[in-house]
Amino acid sequence: MLALRRLRNAAHATLRRPPPAFKTIRSSRRLLSEHATPPSKIPTSSNRTVIQTLLSHVWPTLSDPSLDSAEIAHRKDLRYRVKASLAMMVVAKGINVNVPFCFKWLVDDLTALQSAASSTPNTASTISDIITTSPEASFLSTTPFLLLLGYGLSRASTSFLQEARNATFAKVAQTTIRQVGQSTFSHVHNLDMQFHLISNTGTLSRTMERGTRSMSFVLNSMVFNVAPTILEVGVVAGIVNYTFGTSHALCVLGTIGTYVGYTVGVTQWRTQFRRDMNKLENLGSGRVSDSLINYETVKYFTNEKHEVKRYGSVLKDYQDSALKTVSSLSLLNFGQNVIFSLGLTGIMYLTVDDIIAGNASVGDLVLVNGLLFQLSIPLNFIGGVYREVKQSLIDMEAMFKLRSTIPSVRDREDCEELNVEGVDMNIRFEDVQFEYPSSAERKVINGLRFEVKEGQTVALVGSSGCGKSTILRLLYRFYDPTNGKVLINDRDIRDYSCKSFRENIAVVPQDTVLFNDTIHYNIKYGDLNSTDEEVIEAAKKAKIHDTIMSFPQGYDTVVGERGLKLSGGEKQRVSIARAVLKNAKVLFCDEPTSSLDSSTERSIMANLKEVGKSHTTIIIAHRLSTIQDADKIVVLKEGRVEEEGTHAELLRSGGMYQDMWEKQQDMQVEEEENEIEEEDDDGRLK
Repeated sequence: MLALRRLRNAAHATLRRPPPAFKTIRSSRRLLSEHATPPSKIPTSSNRTVIQTLLSHVWPTLSDPSLDSAEIAHRKDLRYRVKASLAMMVVAKGINVNVPFCFKWLVDDLTALQSAASSTPNTASTISDIITTSPEASFLSTTPFLLLLGYGLSRASTSFLQEARNATFAKVAQTTIRQVGQSTFSHVHNLDMQFHLISNTGTLSRTMERGTRSMSFVLNSMVFNVAPTILEVGVVAGIVNYTFGTSHALCVLGTIGTYVGYTVGVTQWRTQFRRDMNKLENLGSGRVSDSLINYETVKYFTNEKHEVKRYGSVLKDYQDSALKTVSSLSLLNFGQNVIFSLGLTGIMYLTVDDIIAGNASVGDLVLVNGLLFQLSIPLNFIGGVYREVKQSLIDMEAMFKLRSTIPSVRDREDCEELNVEGVDMNIRFEDVQFEYPSSAERKVINGLRFEVKEGQTVALVGSSGCGKSTILRLLYRFYDPTNGKVLINDRDIRDYSCKSFRENIAVVPQDTVLFNDTIHYNIKYGDLNSTDEEVIEAAKKAKIHDTIMSFPQGYDTVVGERGLKLSGGEKQRVSIARAVLKNAKVLFCDEPTSSLDSSTERSIMANLKEVGKSHTTIIIAHRLSTIQDADKIVVLKEGRVEEEGTHAELLRSGGMYQDMWEKQQDMQVEEEENEIEEEDDDGRLK
């Protein structure tokens, strides 16, 4: 994403603007619409909701009865920091408003001294001469130096208060960012399987990263820029009205009103370009992530140029949106400068007219100029702040939409904790029907009925697409059945909290994906509270300990992204060790050997058989020869039970299982014959 970031930084560095009226590129729009997140999945989130959420963290409640004393003290500290920061802000603005008056009085005093020097005899024609000849003038001459000293102190005090305010508020801002970021991450983990299946991981990561980064700017801008500027505008308008009259005040307010209105209007227009940039950035990030994760696949099919072309098309559309942002920003800045220059010229004209009429002094011209220029800094800043706040709110918009997404599978309010300590854990599927939301017209599970009793080993077999893996997803409650029930001890699993029954089910998946961390960490993930000795014991039971110890770094060996540094068999053994360490009541193995060779498959299945002696075991099997010893074999067809029984019973019945068995036996014989034919005269494989 380096190229995207550079383009984005270029758009920000010019600091502000969309193109006068470039046509939106159709291909870009089409690209965005094709990859947009389905609106039904993520609800809208208004700016008001975003700001309210932030403020609830900035000014946290103290009335929650669940808070302990440490948390209450922490929240009180945050409130104190907010109050102290606001107090320093008000004092700093008050001091800052006095600076133009220092200049006015300085000019008026120097003008008075100059006039006095001009009216004296030729022997005292300078201010210095007046000081030496006139005690009154000598007294007056000290005033400019005092005013200069006051000016310096005012600037220094303002700067000190601003920096002290920033340092004081930093903890509030960073605490808010941490809490919102952490709660968002937690919420994403609590979303249902369907959401994650249709979402791009790179896009989700980018959404959270950009949203949390924008929070700091929004917090500081709203508290220390927008509110103070409004206060300062009111104070300056009041001073101008009191000192110079209504016409001057109306000129100031008219300039500011026009400036703000123009800024808001143009910024609203520019918002579309920023949204396009964000969508394209998400799309680009997702494509980069997807391409790099599938690095091997890209190499196998020599499709590097295709991947670069796909990514380049996104960069091109992103570049077009970035250029629109930069160009329109130039238009916005130019308009702001024109409005302010016209307003400044108008109020200075009125003041000069007053000076000519004898109603004002030269110092008043300096005063009104200083007041307006003093407003120009926060006005220019608030123009930029408004733009950046809008852009930051857009950046945060997707994150808060994500936070407001309601998972389709969640605990009931009255759910109970499943406690199977010392009791059997029986599982039953009762007339279960289910179809995936993305293919509602096809029932994957259609009237499924079978039972798994405590201590049994039950195998699920059937052709591809008959619903075997879906059974795991229903049992783990990644989805809820459309009709029917999944029961544990004769109670619907929806009566229990998801966490409580998931803790009692360990899974060895078909495709083991490991964290890019050490082998020790990946095994310990089964029970984060386990000791090193327990981790090693689990590895021994999974027959992976000796292999691990043969690595130079042993258990501290980093497995690489998705565990790619390990072989398929090694990854599966790590997965088994992880399941062993969890020590759950039920062990569910989802075709754990489907991608392994025959020798490794036999070894893995022997491990699982040994491990499963102390568990209720459910195995989804590809090769029937590996599950002959199962207590019960359930044969599935089109989402329902076709037949069930032991291996011997099913062979005698002459049904679907017997056909599958005979076909696999014929294939096995053929494979063995091929291996024999490939042996040379020395008995070695060619």
